[in-house]
Amino acid sequence: MKILPSKILFDKAYGKFCIPAINVSNPEQVIALFKVAEKLQAPFIIQTTPAAREYIPPKMLLGYIKSAIDLHPNNVCAIHIDHGYESHIIDGINSGIYTSVMIDASHDPIEKNIQRTKLIVDKAHKKNISVEAELGILSGQEDDIDIDEQEAKFTNPEDVEYFVQKTNCDSLAVAVGTSHGAYKFSGGGKLRLDILRKIQERLPRFPIVLHGASTIDKNEVDRINNAGGSLKNNAKGVSESEIKEAIKLGVCKINIATDLRLLWTRIFREFFRDSSGEWDHLKPGKKYMEELEILLEKKFKLLLCVEKNNLF
Repeated sequence: MKILPSKILFDKAYGKFCIPAINVSNPEQVIALFKVAEKLQAPFIIQTTPAAREYIPPKMLLGYIKSAIDLHPNNVCAIHIDHGYESHIIDGINSGIYTSVMIDASHDPIEKNIQRTKLIVDKAHKKNISVEAELGILSGQEDDIDIDEQEAKFTNPEDVEYFVQKTNCDSLAVAVGTSHGAYKFSGGGKLRLDILRKIQERLPRFPIVLHGASTIDKNEVDRINNAGGSLKNNAKGVSESEIKEAIKLGVCKINIATDLRLLWTRIFREFFRDSSGEWDHLKPGKKYMEELEILLEKKFKLLLCVEKNNLF
């Protein structure tokens, strides 16, 4: 098993394919991810958020990942802390497990963002750990942080060049029209490919990250609502054509979380609606793993990362 800093994955991927970054918060997701990646010989990033580390003790959550590594020795991946607070990141840097961390100081003024990011970069690089930063503010929901739609700010390409030079970060999450949570593009927005193009012109071969880039399958939303849910049915994610164009423009990492949660919600709602006498969660849990494998395989193929392990 090759567990690498994310910057090594991005160097091979740039402009050709994209590394899927999967947020996990339960063993079912870990099992499905490692199984699919090994089958497809596709590199990936497995991510834990502060919310996941609070839901399951970090030692136990990482125990799932360590066990999966033992069971699937042919995989290539990075292990990443997503949207970590400084305390989570320092813990991750010192854990000897994580090969990549993200410091999100995007809500701070740019100089404060630079200061906080640079401190993490200096600590992480001493241990050959890659650092992802964020510049610009995404709308939607990010763990327990709500950001009003009106406060969303697109990333300025000039700021990107300045920020990267000052921090020496290894990749950067940017605000180009995506949003966190299940209500993406409810107003009919589009991915700002023009901003990505300008960033690429200023910083050729620098890896860009898209958060909030799940596709939001309308069929899944409809099925959830038919099983008792009340999600807004005008939610719209990033289109497949936009994702393919974004890869050409330097997007090397796409975070995938909401699609996994929608699938879980639909399966469990439908199961207990159709089997009202059932109480055993293992049955829908098994179905979730089976359908999650199908979903992840589609994601990996969309991101063009299949059969790329031989590059590392």
